[in-house]
Amino acid sequence: MSPEQVPSLTVYGYSVSGNCQKLRLLLEQLGRDYRWVEIDSAHGETRTPEFLAKNPNGRVPVLELDDGRVLAESNAILHWLAEGTEFLPDDPWQRAQALGWMFFEQYSHEPYIAVARFIRGWTPLDSPRRAAELPRCHERGHQALAVMERHLQSAAWFTGPGYGIADIALFAYTDVAPHGGFDLDAYPAVRDWLTRVRATRRFVTMPDPAPENAALLAASTT
Repeated sequence: MSPEQVPSLTVYGYSVSGNCQKLRLLLEQLGRDYRWVEIDSAHGETRTPEFLAKNPNGRVPVLELDDGRVLAESNAILHWLAEGTEFLPDDPWQRAQALGWMFFEQYSHEPYIAVARFIRGWTPLDSPRRAAELPRCHERGHQALAVMERHLQSAAWFTGPGYGIADIALFAYTDVAPHGGFDLDAYPAVRDWLTRVRATRRFVTMPDPAPENAALLAASTT
């Protein structure tokens, strides 16, 4: 694809969301130009008529091309962006393995590790969700971390022989798992993998939560 054929990209995202951080990290590591439009999903900005016209599911991130095409779901966007690059294996078996880990991330990892982070940092300290949901989030989140630990005891990455989009997908919320109350000391292989990801070329970190959310995280004990 020639430079004039490369579509311009607009990302609608919430900067402190792990699902949105996935896109920012890959785009930076690809060296792609893009425009970032901040959408504060915590304060209802994904429920406006304008945003719902782009994604009726009312979630970020959303990728919009200059021809008006729109793609939602973070891991689908990662896959589209990575097509034909070093971040997605050419070998069909390795590609399927990478996709398997990305499905794992959305089904067995993100619903617990990300949700625990949200409950502790984005709901009031007296929220009923803390007692009702956090114990299960912690149980299932630790199960996911244990699966990752076992894999990483014999492999360096989740995208095949090299770093790629499955690693990006799993890194985003694993890196901030302590926000959700997860102690990563029990997962040395996971911690080593996090260090390897942070050392990759053009790595960018997720911005810190807003002060009010950081205060809730600091005050959370459950």
